[in-house]
Amino acid sequence: MPDTAPRAWQVVLERIEADLRDGRLTAGDRLTPERELAAQLGVGRSSVREAIRVLEVLGVVRTATGSGPNAGAMIVTTPRGGLGAFLRLQVAANGFPLADVVRTRVVLECDVAERLARGDADLTEVTGILDAMDAADLDPVEFLALDARFHQALAEVSGNAVVSAMMAGLRSSIESYTQAGAARLSDWPATAARLRGEHRRIVAAVSAGEAAQARESVRAHIADYYAQVAVALSPDDRGDAAVAGAARDAATVDRASMPAREDPS
Repeated sequence: MPDTAPRAWQVVLERIEADLRDGRLTAGDRLTPERELAAQLGVGRSSVREAIRVLEVLGVVRTATGSGPNAGAMIVTTPRGGLGAFLRLQVAANGFPLADVVRTRVVLECDVAERLARGDADLTEVTGILDAMDAADLDPVEFLALDARFHQALAEVSGNAVVSAMMAGLRSSIESYTQAGAARLSDWPATAARLRGEHRRIVAAVSAGEAAQARESVRAHIADYYAQVAVALSPDDRGDAAVAGAARDAATVDRASMPAREDPS
């Protein structure tokens, strides 16, 4: 008799993906608790857990243990096909230097922001993510997951599928470093408030059609966070010291190192 377990967790995946596709679930929402979801779909809780593990590997959800309001799985992105997942795995496997990854990210994201400011972008999803980031009960891991989604959503709005996939790969390769830095910051609430303000300024510049300002806001936002992380990491810890060195190098990205753009004729 064929094994029915794969079919069971696929039912759960299909349900969650349908909810995402139809807008019943969005970034910042929490999944129905395992027990309730299992009862609704007529599957075992192990099948629900397996589906959530798959979604976590793909970067769709982040999970937290415990029984408080922050426990369970939170939606941080939506499935975008196989290319993004492939690039995420490839970047992680190759272990690219952090400085190279961040510098590439700066080039890509600055170009995205400038192009969006020169067009007529629909920022509905982006502003929705910003609103989700205003929640007072987000812990640093959840905040940074939504932060990653914010940057990814900007890339997706640009309409360039290759840039979007590359962004997904690059971001996941440095996520552990951003979280390591956040864990060591002495005043995370102040940092989170600053990051929220920077996000709003990026969106405001894009909405106002201020291409140069949008580009510079993105550059400063990325570089400043890594400069802060580099200071927070302990120079006495060997692993931290290596990350700090790469972060300091990455944070030196400036206007002169970025390719010049010409106004479209």
